[in-house]
Amino acid sequence: MGTAIIIGAGEGLSAALARKLHARGHRLLLAARNIDKLTGLQEETGARLVTCDAADPADMEKVFAEADAMEGPLEVAIYNASGRVRGGITGIDPEAVKTAILVTGYGAFLMAQQAARRMIPNGRGCILFTGASAGVKGYPNSSSFAMGKFALRGLAQSLARELHPQGIHIGHFVIDGGIRNLKRQERIEVAENPDSMLDPEAIADSYLHFIDQPRSSWAWEIELRPWVEKF
Repeated sequence: MGTAIIIGAGEGLSAALARKLHARGHRLLLAARNIDKLTGLQEETGARLVTCDAADPADMEKVFAEADAMEGPLEVAIYNASGRVRGGITGIDPEAVKTAILVTGYGAFLMAQQAARRMIPNGRGCILFTGASAGVKGYPNSSSFAMGKFALRGLAQSLARELHPQGIHIGHFVIDGGIRNLKRQERIEVAENPDSMLDPEAIADSYLHFIDQPRSSWAWEIELRPWVEKF
């Protein structure tokens, strides 16, 4: 197995993905704005940690330069970073919205560009984007998140049409619901209704199944939700 990169790494889904990719034999590089929170995961997986502002081209180049120094080709790149600021359209801070869109959409483009430059010569690889239901339908007081996630989905769809014929598998995951994190307040809700939120381990299993899809039947998008979630 070659190298796997996770941009926007943290607890929950990223940690589940890191552990499962490590178990498969991938060498891991985890990038985040704050890598101090990843030391425990680093000890578990042997991952290399890199500080990264996902919306900064120089930082993204630095991440992939670090990956180039690792053994084996780049095989998997996952974008989990996103920005969000809540508020009604008349009062929301424009600069905060700009930052959120840059992290969610532009940062994903920067990662995809760096990953594609390395994967295309090898004729193989997998680039995955963690989306949300906000990328399919906009919600009130959530314009910044909707704009960023719509951009992310458009990027993934475009890249699938461009890169699938070159052997690069593109995946966009619509996460329609909250992801369970027992360290946060929702642990009370989960205790009362265990199926009310998505299990990060189960989501990660879907990512790995996607990576292993035969080339003759590649998907470009998967939508995941708890069975109790309304469409």
